[in-house]
Order: sequence, then C-alpha cells, then structure tokens
Amino acid sequence: MNLELVKTLGHLKKFEYQSKSIKDELRDNLIEKIKQKETTFEGIYGYENTVIPELERAILSRHNINLLGLRGQAKTRLAHLMVNLLDEYIPVVEGSEVNDDPFNPISRYAKELIKEKGDDTPITWLHRTERFAEKLATPDVTVADIIGDVDPIKAANLKLSYADDRVIHYGMIPRANRCIFVINELPDLQARIQVALFNILQEGDIQIRGFKVRLPLDMQFVFTANPEDYTNRGSIVTPLKDRIGSQILTHYPEDIETARAITEQEARVVEGQKNTVMVPDLARDLLEQIVFEARENEFIDAKSGVSARLSITALENLLSTAERRALLSGDKITMLRLSDFLGIIPAITGKVELVYEGEQEGAAEVAYKLIGEAVKSLFMEFFPKIEKLQKQDEESPYDDIVSWFFNQKDGFELFDDLRDKEYKSRLDAISPLDDLLGKHQPKLSKQDSYFVKEFVLWALVEFKLLSKFRFSEGLQFKDPYGSFINDI
Repeated sequence: MNLELVKTLGHLKKFEYQSKSIKDELRDNLIEKIKQKETTFEGIYGYENTVIPELERAILSRHNINLLGLRGQAKTRLAHLMVNLLDEYIPVVEGSEVNDDPFNPISRYAKELIKEKGDDTPITWLHRTERFAEKLATPDVTVADIIGDVDPIKAANLKLSYADDRVIHYGMIPRANRCIFVINELPDLQARIQVALFNILQEGDIQIRGFKVRLPLDMQFVFTANPEDYTNRGSIVTPLKDRIGSQILTHYPEDIETARAITEQEARVVEGQKNTVMVPDLARDLLEQIVFEARENEFIDAKSGVSARLSITALENLLSTAERRALLSGDKITMLRLSDFLGIIPAITGKVELVYEGEQEGAAEVAYKLIGEAVKSLFMEFFPKIEKLQKQDEESPYDDIVSWFFNQKDGFELFDDLRDKEYKSRLDAISPLDDLLGKHQPKLSKQDSYFVKEFVLWALVEFKLLSKFRFSEGLQFKDPYGSFINDI
C-alpha cells in the first residue's frame, strides 16, 4: 500500500485495509517472526530460555503483562522492544486526541467528523515508534493525570457547560489508545489510583467524573514492579493483580559470559578510550565477578538487588582510570592494570544498598573487599588451589614467589603513576611469577601476562600468603612475616 496516496477514509476503503486490535497486531507479527526463526527481542541476553518464552506466550495469549524483578533486569527494555512487533503504520482520524481508528471511532470528535465528511474524512498515519507511552508511578500521580478530568478552560473557550462531554481533557491512557502503555514501578502508584485502572483492564473503558463516557480503549498494558517484599513504598492491590493476564519474573545474568555481553553492549565507551586502553579478557571477567560477589555479599541487602548498571558504569570508570593514568604519564597506549580497579569504587558505592553491618564497615571498604573476593574466586580457575591448612614440609607452587618477597626487606611497590615500561620492568623482576605463568598459563600472551602477574599478587594477599598495603601513591606487597623476622 502506498501511504502517500491514502489520505482519506475513502482511499483507505479502496485498498481494503483491515483494522485489527493492538493485541492482535502483536500476536500476528510475533507468529510471523517465530515462523521465520527471527530474534524477537534483539539485544536481550540471558533470557533466551526463561523470560522471553514466557513473554512470547503472554503476547500470543493477548495478555496485559506485569514484569516483576529487581532493579537493572531489563524490564523497561523488554517493554520498549515490544514496539518492534507492531505494524509499521496504522491509520488514524486526523485531529483525533485518542488515535481513533477510522473504521472503529470511539471519540465524539471522530464520530461526528466521519458522519459529516464520510469518505472524505482525512486520515494520517501513525508510525509504530510513536505508539509507545510510558509513565513512572510516583505518589503524586492523580487520576486526572492518567485518565482525565473536566477542563474549565476548555469549557470557557468553547462556551460549554460542565454537563457537555466536550469539556473533558483526556489523560495519558486515553491519549495512548492503540498503543503500548507502560507503567513503571507499579507498587509506587497509590492504591486509589490503581483502583481506577480496574475498568480499563477488564472492560477497556474509562470513567471521568460524573460523565457516562464509554471509550472502549484498545491498549496493550505492560507494568513493571520490584518484588513486593522489597519495596517499602506500597504494593500492587490484589484485584489489580487479578486483572493482569501474565506476571513474568525477570532475573540477573546467570553466568559471566552473559553478563559480559550485556556490559559491553550497554557501556558508553568513547573511541579514544578504545584506542588508548587495552583490556585483557581476565579483567572483563573480574569486573563481572565483582557484581556476582556483591549479590552474595553479607554486607549488601539481597532484597534490593545489585543492578546490571553497576558493571556498566564500573567498566566506564575502569577505562577512564586507565586513560587518566596514561594521560598523566605520557603513554599513548596502556594496558589495564589490576590497581586500576580501585577507580571503580565510586561506581560500586552508589549502586548497592548496605545492611546495618555493611554501614558499620563503610561503603568504600565493602567495595574494596568485593574486588578482593572477586580476585579470590577467579584465581582457582587459572591456578592451583591454595589449601587453608598445608603440611609443614609440603611444597606449594607459590613457595618461590613467597620466598622472593621474604627476601625483600623494604617490600615491593607498584606506584599508580608508573609508565607502562617501568610497570612491566618491576613485575618482570619477580622471576618466580614467570615460572608460575609458564607452567599453568603457557598460552597467555605477553601483553596480557602483566595483568595476570598483578592478579596473582592480589590473590596471594587474599589467601594470606602475602600482605598488601595501600598508600597515597600506590600499593606495597610484602611477605606478611618477613619484616618481623628481619627486624629481630
């Protein structure tokens, strides 16, 4: 159909256009995508076998949907992507406030215009990107905001009495007729406002003040909410939950590979950073492991969740830390260092809710410990396990490294502002590290090996084989008992 030629209701009839409800649109287009083996929700990772099949079943069932999950689980993203399942264009009566279907008008304005002009009724075309409306539920939302109210200014301008339905000002929901309408954080909506949604969800009509308005709205509702046991601000009233067809539980990524894919897709990394900072694979895994550790940490409130935005902003901070260091030292290209991870602490502290014990520890200290715990967890995937209790005469793969530090009376220092050449030179001085990497990570590239060397030092600290001290200019690693023995 050539849309440029279709400007009136008469033209539309000639093309034998068949109008359908929005839920049928979504259903039919989803069926077609499934048949063609196309990806229905592009850019969503980790939900392929859990959330997306449930969402597809809900759309096929023509249900209104509630996405229930902790923060940062792509609930709003999923709702936005549903727009891609709509028809590209739909016809609308020109000038209609509520996107009237020319074949099934619901407003007084559209009905009177079609009665007056017939086949000459002008129509416009609405693109699917314009068929998405969103409202964040806040305690100050009123019924007038979302449904409508009498407009005294309109009454005065048109010289109409309040008994005339033309004085009604429609709210967000009627204006989003034939659209996907999303209400985010539904429990935050006051109970009396939730009650006002009952009729819309069940019968599809609205009630405004004393008017007997019958507007059979054609809507696809998507709600998002945090689990009710977490939110202290309110809950979804039971009759409203009863009217929502499908409630779908979302979740966080279940493995590091999925989490990495999400972070790399969402992080806003400028081209200059990509060209300046080289990032080893282990560093990307470590970043995601920090988030996994946070979700299990005793100092962090598990009910509030740890958003996927943590790893996204942490990656941005991490690259900026390395970039700033390179700018200060004069290096044109730099390899990310493990000490650069200290730069992500501000990204962590703002995104975790601490329990009482965590508040006592302090947000920065908890963030610092998360980095250490992540190093400890990943270490065993690459190197031999370090036993808590070891026999006195039993040899360990790490004995030579510990002995090297034992002989360093003043410890080993890595300054934050070291140029790459000096940084590599200092790590190369610890010859037992080369032996360890050669034996257990023989395929490791020379470039990545320096990050892994520092990674080993941090891990040995976590397993109490070395000690680490943070001072204003950098880090110092020492044998935990060497200095004491040398002083005797």
